[in-house]
Parts: sequence; C-alpha cells; structure tokens
Amino acid sequence: MSDTPFGFGLPPEEPEDGDEGKKKDPTGGGQGPGGPANPFGFGPGAGGDNPFAAMFGSMNPNDLGAAFQQLGQMLSYEGGPVNWDMAKQIARQTVSQGTTDGSKDASVGPAERSSVDEALRLADLWLDGVTSMPSGSVTTVAWSRAEWVEASLPAWQQLVDPVAERVGLAMGDVLPEEMQAMAGPLIGMMRSMGGAMFGQQIGQAVGVLAGEVVGSTDIGLPLAPAGKAALLPLNVERFGKDLSVPQNEVRLYLALREAAHQRLFAHVPWLRSHLFGAVEAYARGIKVDTSKLEDVVGQFDPSQPEQLQDALQQGMFQPEDTPEQKASLARLETALALVEGWVDAVVHEAAKPRLTSADALRETMRRRRASGGPAEQTFATLIGLQLRPRRLRDASRLWASLTDARGVDGRDGLWEHPDMLPTAQDLDDPDGFVHHEQLDFSELDKMLGEAARSGTRKPAAEDRDEEGSGDGSESGSGDGSGDDKPKNDGKDDDGR
Repeated sequence: MSDTPFGFGLPPEEPEDGDEGKKKDPTGGGQGPGGPANPFGFGPGAGGDNPFAAMFGSMNPNDLGAAFQQLGQMLSYEGGPVNWDMAKQIARQTVSQGTTDGSKDASVGPAERSSVDEALRLADLWLDGVTSMPSGSVTTVAWSRAEWVEASLPAWQQLVDPVAERVGLAMGDVLPEEMQAMAGPLIGMMRSMGGAMFGQQIGQAVGVLAGEVVGSTDIGLPLAPAGKAALLPLNVERFGKDLSVPQNEVRLYLALREAAHQRLFAHVPWLRSHLFGAVEAYARGIKVDTSKLEDVVGQFDPSQPEQLQDALQQGMFQPEDTPEQKASLARLETALALVEGWVDAVVHEAAKPRLTSADALRETMRRRRASGGPAEQTFATLIGLQLRPRRLRDASRLWASLTDARGVDGRDGLWEHPDMLPTAQDLDDPDGFVHHEQLDFSELDKMLGEAARSGTRKPAAEDRDEEGSGDGSESGSGDGSGDDKPKNDGKDDDGR
C-alpha cells in the first residue's frame, strides 16, 4: 500500500543535461517510479533557491503570462477540498503531451467509431448466453483520451473528495479558536493552495491514466455516465501491440469486459452506492498528523509555497489502524474483487469458445493487474488502496465454481442483496461457500408480497361488506342491538 495516498512522493531528480533532459521526456518528466510530476516546480530540487524557477524559467512572454494566471488560480481558489478546475486543466495538458512511448492523443474517426460500436454490440450478444443479466448499455461510444478525462472527472470527484476533505478540515483546526479569526486569511490561503496541490496531483494521475485505460470501467468502478459503454481505440491498439493477437480479437475481448461491467452496474442498483460508500467510510478513518500541520501553519510564508508542498510530500495523513478502518478497507477490497472476479469469469466463458486467443488475453489482463496496472496504481496513488491481484483470482475461481454448482441464475442471483455475496473469508475458502446451504429468500419474498397484497385488499372488502349490509345494519342498530348479527361481527373481527 502506498504510504503517500495522494501521490505526494519525492520529486524527480533534475536531469544532468538540464532543459534538454526535460525535453526528452514527452510527459514532462513526471511519470517515472517516483510518482507524478510537479508541474508547478514546487519542492526540493525543482528550482534551487528559487521555488518558481521551474515555473517561470526559460519562458517566452506568452508562457509567463499563462504561468501567472495559473498561480492566480491557485491562490484565489475558494471551492471544495480539491481544485477540480485545475485538475481538469492539468489532466488535459498531460494527455496532450502524450505517453512515454510517444503515443499522442487524436480524435476518433468514423471507422474507429464503427468498429467500437460493432464490437460492443457483438459482445452483448455473446454475453446473453452466459449471464442472466440483460444488456446494460444504452449507448456505445468511442472516446479519445481527452474525452475520457472529461467524462470520468465527476466520478473521480466523488471518489477523491472525501479523502481530501480530511486535510482541508484539519487546516482549520490546527490553531486555537481564539487565534483562528486573526489567522483567517492565512488559513484561507493554505486551504486554497492545498486544494490546488491536490488538484495538481490528481490531474496528473488522471492524465497519465488516460493514456492506459481501454474503457470506462478499467478500475472496477463505473467512471462513465450510466448506460454508456465506451472503448478508447488508441489505447485498445496499444494494449494489443506486442501480443501477436489479431486486433479485432483484442477489441472484442476488451468489449466483452466493458459490456459485462455495464450489465453488472446497470442491474445491481445498490452496487454503485455500495462501492463509493465504502470509499467514503475508508476516508472517514483517515487521520491527519496535526503536529506536522501545526508546524507548517506556524512557519508558513506565502512567498514560499513549496513549504506546503513539502509537508504534503512527507505524508501528512494516514489511515487509522483501528478495527473499523480495517473493516472498511477489507469491505472495499472484497467488493472490488468480487466485481472484477465476476467479470473475469463471465467474459472467459463467453470468449473461450469464440476467440482463439481468449486464454492469452485473459492472462495478459491478469498480469497487467499484478504488475501494477491502472487500477492498482490509481487507487494506491489517490486513496492509498491497493487492489490485490490474489483476491481477483480467488473471486474469479469462486464465481466459476458457483456457475458449475448452481447454474447461471443461481450465480447471478447472489447480486440481489449485498448480504448474499461472498465475504473475504469466503474468498479464502471458495469451495466452502459454493457447497454450503444457501439461504433461499424467494419464499420469504413471496410471503411478504402476498401479505402486502392481502393487506391492501382488506379495506376494500370491508367497504363492500358495509355497503351490502347497510340497510340491515341501520334497522338493527335502531335499538342499539347490533350484536345480534354474527355475520357482520365475524367480518368486522376478521377485518380488525
């Protein structure tokens, strides 16, 4: 697990050949093992004694004006815990710079859109035979990397804001209450810069991720609007570049994964909120190192914004080592593993008889996970969560065993309620879960439904009885002796 949840790692070393060294890195020098680049040049090694050197050095007047504009945006930001305008801007800039292998983003042409649409529609047909869940795709789209950034940012905001909020709140709590009024402008400036720093790091991470993802569900969460199945043709081509597999088979396999995710999220209505809620629960357990933050606030010099960056780089917050925090982390990891395991099992069942390269593509996807693919890198960078590949294999094996033991309907029926799903302990013992007696909720649901329908019919029956016996009731009640009508008494008692 990453010790610096938002990717605030040590800055990359200055290349020995100066500016020429920077130009050789098409990503701006920030996508190596050390973590995302710092596009503003703050922090040690970024510009010697001048913290703005990397931002303002060797710039023409137009670039200098743009840099001042960015600095103004940083200091004037008054929004939430993350400056998402800055995150979007930096993500788009990162995409425009291209990937480390020189691949540049490009608009999607009509032929590529047609190929993606055909692959996703064919994938949905193949999935019809291996899952009881109907298609979840209302529309199919082919995205460029920049379009993926635009479409996925709202989901990233929902994921990251709860974690960033912890630091934002802590910035206002580190000073005694009587001093907070006097230090208001300073705290406000720190919050603005904190939001900008988070926006900078998240924008960089999302921009890098845009060069790797092949669809809208690569990280196991729905990043696109509901019902929109998407592939990125440029990244699909990169995925299969060195596999010696026909490109149409690569596209079809990845389309199967995208379409399977769409079915699951469309027809398990509680799943999306369950996953995002687990992230929020995890975020609530994060604690801030207030002693370090107090030192930063006490010594903060607005002319040296790198001080705040240094504090963030050193890891100002970390998860609580409490049973509640461990439980929320385990719940999230297990839920994500179950989603990915179900998709892996269903896709393999659909692809195996139709694609000669199904086994190779499946293993490539698994190795991509194990070696730190988009899911692992993104979660570790943004929220300190590493999705364990071992759990994915266990979950896939469990879903496949469930298919053999209970059939497609029995397997997919477990998604009806979160309490019916396998737990982390069940992933350790898949056979035990598959063969133990499964609770059958269908009879209980039937009884409850009949009781509800019966309850709605009884008042109407009472009304009919009263209307039908109205004359008799009135004549019999003239002397107050309505008790001599046992038929009515019986119905009244039954109604009550």
